[in-house]
Amino acid sequence: MKGGAPTVAIIGRPNVGKSTLFNRLIGGREAIVDARPGVTRDRHFGATEWNGRRFWLVDTGGMVPDAPDALNRAIRTQVEAAVAECDVVLFLVDVEAGVQPADLEIARYLRKARRPVILVANKADQLPNDTRHLAFYELGLGDPFPVSAAVGKSSGDLLDRVVEALSTPDLRPESVPDPGSEPGEVQVAVVGRPNVGKSSLVNRLLGEERLVVADEPGTTRDAIDTPLSYQGHTLVFIDTAGLRKRSKVEDDIEFYSTLRTARAIERADVCVLVVDAKDGMHVQDLKIANDAWERGAAIIVAVNKWDLIEEKETNTAARGQRELEARAPFLQFIPFLYLSAKTGQRVPKLLELILEVADERAKRVPTSEVNRVLEALVDRQQPPQPVGESVRLLYASQIGTAPPRFAIVSNRPEAIPEAYTRYLVNGFREAWRFTGSPLNLKLRRRRETARG
Repeated sequence: MKGGAPTVAIIGRPNVGKSTLFNRLIGGREAIVDARPGVTRDRHFGATEWNGRRFWLVDTGGMVPDAPDALNRAIRTQVEAAVAECDVVLFLVDVEAGVQPADLEIARYLRKARRPVILVANKADQLPNDTRHLAFYELGLGDPFPVSAAVGKSSGDLLDRVVEALSTPDLRPESVPDPGSEPGEVQVAVVGRPNVGKSSLVNRLLGEERLVVADEPGTTRDAIDTPLSYQGHTLVFIDTAGLRKRSKVEDDIEFYSTLRTARAIERADVCVLVVDAKDGMHVQDLKIANDAWERGAAIIVAVNKWDLIEEKETNTAARGQRELEARAPFLQFIPFLYLSAKTGQRVPKLLELILEVADERAKRVPTSEVNRVLEALVDRQQPPQPVGESVRLLYASQIGTAPPRFAIVSNRPEAIPEAYTRYLVNGFREAWRFTGSPLNLKLRRRRETARG
């Protein structure tokens, strides 16, 4: 999971500034930050470096010991998992609130965890004259380290302290590539409307409860990067908050989560669009798929909860897929996989399919082969010939991958109608498939050679 670099987990009760500190240390706005308790629900991973020391930072949900509701129990489980995986703990407390019963309970838990703990007293905005952090000696975890995550006071000193804590013989620095730069790595955005089973699907793939799963729609609010090694490749899953129509986004948290999901789609190589088998594909699902397609991502439609469909017939899936393709023609190029995150039915096939569409998206065709196919397509159907100089397609080449991009040089590209361009694109797909991937075709004018 960590790629060999050590991990530092930020934990604490809700609303003490964990996400603000995470974003301060990671150098960007990654986790949702809001004044309401419980906004950060899942563990959120990010890589950072300080003084040549590289490590992963984990932003956890707020820990509420013995909380009565199911979601807080789930958050506590996440925190315990983060502590089990981490090498150093940053225990964050709030000097404005003072020592709270939950702080004492968490401290008791951490003393049993046998992990190096740095007690961080946040919101000490009046440094160096602020002495309110001294009250936290009561927790019995050593010297409280005062910081102000909101304005960045002492954040560099805190990073020095973290690096010092990591500098032990069993935590030697290792050379770890930046996330996203690893050869063979595939960025996978898992997208869809709320409560269709995205987190359950990723957890099934990972084999552990990495993401909070509850019956409440929209439980996953942040886009969370989670690496998985599979057949020599690293698949980085970005499990996202459910995309919703903007008219239904009622507060800042939901709106920012929607923006985060859009950003996840932007950087994804493959988008897995999860839909509910019982609900079918909504207009919003089609919009999500179209947005991902327009941005150049390969797409797989994962029809989840297939186990709940009772009276299935041999052609149930095919009939539904044909109806969808009539509404959105580009779906005919996208693979559909009917699965169940709950039972595991066909879930392993999804990993194979992700690699397959990623390979299709990165496929490169030799120029000689491109021109052979182009010549055959033109022989089969000549381009329309308007009045004036005849239209000729001179030659073609592939000019890029991920997604595949082709250019055809013509003497009159402006005279070629859109219908004929679609014919050429379909011909290229017939020759080389590019399953699940968009395919872009540009028509260019031949450069005139200078005479003299």
